Amino acid sequence: MLIDLHTHSAVSDGTDTPAELVRAAADAGLDVVALTDHDTTDGWAEALGAAPTGLTVVRGIEMSCEGRGEDGDPVPVHLLAYLFDPEDEVFAAERSRLLGERTERIRLMAERLATDYPMIEPDAILAAIGPSAGRPHLARALVAAGAVANVQAAFDGPLATKSPYYVAKIDTPLERAVAMIRTAGGVSVVAHARARARGRLLDLEHVRELVGHGLGGLEVEHADHDAEDTRILRDLAEELDLIATGSSDYHGDNKTLRLGQHTTAVEQYERLLAQSSGIEV
Repeated sequence: MLIDLHTHSAVSDGTDTPAELVRAAADAGLDVVALTDHDTTDGWAEALGAAPTGLTVVRGIEMSCEGRGEDGDPVPVHLLAYLFDPEDEVFAAERSRLLGERTERIRLMAERLATDYPMIEPDAILAAIGPSAGRPHLARALVAAGAVANVQAAFDGPLATKSPYYVAKIDTPLERAVAMIRTAGGVSVVAHARARARGRLLDLEHVRELVGHGLGGLEVEHADHDAEDTRILRDLAEELDLIATGSSDYHGDNKTLRLGQHTTAVEQYERLLAQSSGIEV
């Protein structure tokens, strides 16, 4: 059984619609795929409705959080949340706040970019974006305008975190996010916790502290983890009795990642299902 528990559609920063994504997942030979768009559940219904026979769609999100870095300072962290009750009022309110943060941030960044890149039109960009706005939308606008050669060049240049155009957003404290997901009947998994190419890393002691708040697992197998960091995370998951997942983090044409590039073992997937109580697959 092939299980990929981390993918994105055009509802957030992927390029496939949810329907296209699930059809591509089936074509790639997957038996289970999780749709985990950033901070939004808006793609769930389309994905479920379009899923081919034989493909199980796991509903989830990737939540924007803030943890403690290895240097002791705050660090952005992505937290995967699976099979939670979307009607849980507290968690729904926090997702709504995060989406508002996303929209306002991208508007501000687009307005800053427009001062030096007059071909960038903030209103047009925002009108074309779904509920979950992100830097990849600005990156594609810069590519389309001929300002940069490709999406990666946009992230390395005008959209870099140290760029004068960059705007931060207020993310959810990691402990609070884990607790909210657990209360909503979901299972939380820290995404790509050792992705060194993305910048500073989450303190592993913070991961240990999260267990007491209800943390469910760690994303161990990921394209941004080298062999040593994969080993570190696998050992930590075993030490803390956490679910160890593997995923592609597929974004369609936005990233050179293929569906099923990394997968989750059946027994780990079964543990995730057993720990969830919000909704069923």
